[in-house]
Amino acid sequence: MTALTRSFRRKLKRPDRATAAADASIEGAPAAASAPPEQAPVEIGPNDPLLAYFQSASEAVDIDALELDSPALRELKAAGVRLAVPLVSQGELIGVLNLGPRLSEQDYSSDDRKLLDNLAAQAAPALRVGQLVREQEAEAVTRQRFESELEVARLIQQNFLPKELPEMPGWQVAAYYRPAREVGGDFYDVIPLPDGRVGFVVGDVTDKGVPAALVMSATRSLLRASAQRLIEPGEVLGRVNDQLCPDMPKAMFVTCLYGVLDRDSGLLRFANAGHDVPYVKTAHGVDELRARGMPLGLMPGMEYEEKEATLAPGDSVLLHSDGIVESHDPERDMFGFPRLKDTVARASGEESLIDRVLTELAAFTGPDAAQEDDITMVTLQRSAGAGVAGAQNGRVLAELSLSSEPGNERGAIDEVERAVADLGLPRPRLERLKTAVGEATMNAMEHGNEYRLDRPVLIRVLHSRNRLSVRVTDRGEARELERPESPDLEAKLDGRQKPRGWGLFLIEKMVDEAHETSEEDGHTLELVLRLEGDGHDGP
Repeated sequence: MTALTRSFRRKLKRPDRATAAADASIEGAPAAASAPPEQAPVEIGPNDPLLAYFQSASEAVDIDALELDSPALRELKAAGVRLAVPLVSQGELIGVLNLGPRLSEQDYSSDDRKLLDNLAAQAAPALRVGQLVREQEAEAVTRQRFESELEVARLIQQNFLPKELPEMPGWQVAAYYRPAREVGGDFYDVIPLPDGRVGFVVGDVTDKGVPAALVMSATRSLLRASAQRLIEPGEVLGRVNDQLCPDMPKAMFVTCLYGVLDRDSGLLRFANAGHDVPYVKTAHGVDELRARGMPLGLMPGMEYEEKEATLAPGDSVLLHSDGIVESHDPERDMFGFPRLKDTVARASGEESLIDRVLTELAAFTGPDAAQEDDITMVTLQRSAGAGVAGAQNGRVLAELSLSSEPGNERGAIDEVERAVADLGLPRPRLERLKTAVGEATMNAMEHGNEYRLDRPVLIRVLHSRNRLSVRVTDRGEARELERPESPDLEAKLDGRQKPRGWGLFLIEKMVDEAHETSEEDGHTLELVLRLEGDGHDGP
């Protein structure tokens, strides 16, 4: 007796001489002393007419009397099968009992057939129970293997997400991650960079489970390695894309936003590989940080557009995944980008931006809604009082960041002039201050930052009761400061004086005080005008 497989192909075991042992239980004939090796089963295809015949048969079937165009029937006849007893349980054919010729070489009697029919009626339910038990055991094994794979994927994700966020004086960094299932495709990272800057990453792998977790871990490792060697965010994404493309699984890719923050100036340079647009909340509203680029892993040789934004004190930025905007309410309306932008705009400075978004999302989807996709958020907020430290109890009139490009000193001069407009400085003093600011900014861009676009110049204008200070900071490497010599034209032409010195000498003559300091991450030149006492009021 052989059970049929529940698949596209059903099998019937060929009878051997051992099957004739059934004759012993019927007629009392002696059984064979030993049986030859079991033969391969006969296979019945899903479209074989024999299958339908057995399904409808109500008693033992005489194989020799059947005339069907059936490959399986021909094999059964060739194998010597004489009688087949279908095993049917609850209308379903689950097996067939095959018998060869009797040892006595007599035909099967009506009593034999009746006994076989009774045996089939009792064996079929038992056989079905056995099949169900095996199916449940197989399902349990599959489920256990699947759960083990999910556990591996969970561990991969947990190990590659940041264990803790960095402490950044003057900044608040927060993150939120909630997968829709046991394992999600989202990821985020915060990367400390060698020059004191910080890299921020939010990404989404277009798949779930172990494959997505593996791609996520590979992407995160490549991003970290490339960020340590390359400066520009676009170059980092381009390098990671080229490295992912050869081994990316079919129909998978990664969307990713990578930004680099200069903590002192608030300059955020970023590039986007097909990810959702971040939002910046400022005192004037909400801005979108847009940059063009293809998702990672689709095509090699892609270029990624770079953009920049300066976060002023009090500004905050939200990096997020599409799990927020693609959530639905009970009527299947989508949360959407406009609603998210409005949520960011209405958030107060006292509340967490992440909490605000989650509250709005929960109210929109309803209490019983199942999470449809992974949700990831990273927020970065600059403290409202950032940049005031060291202002000698003064207030900040202006703070700006300029890229190190020739000609940008004009913007510094104009911004400082607007910042001090209400102080009533005499015109000659204002013009001298503007000259000093322009010269100091050019020096910072050229000699400090070497005209590198990733090194901005930070300018702060501070005011107290009797003091106006303009601080110009570059991001040059640490070096020992030298006091400038008084310019001597003949000495310079003869090579006895360095070419530099004229600018610093001019600056010192334009203001009341000039103080230069150097630290590991840059240099600051402070220009001071005294507003009372011994200030210069003449031309």
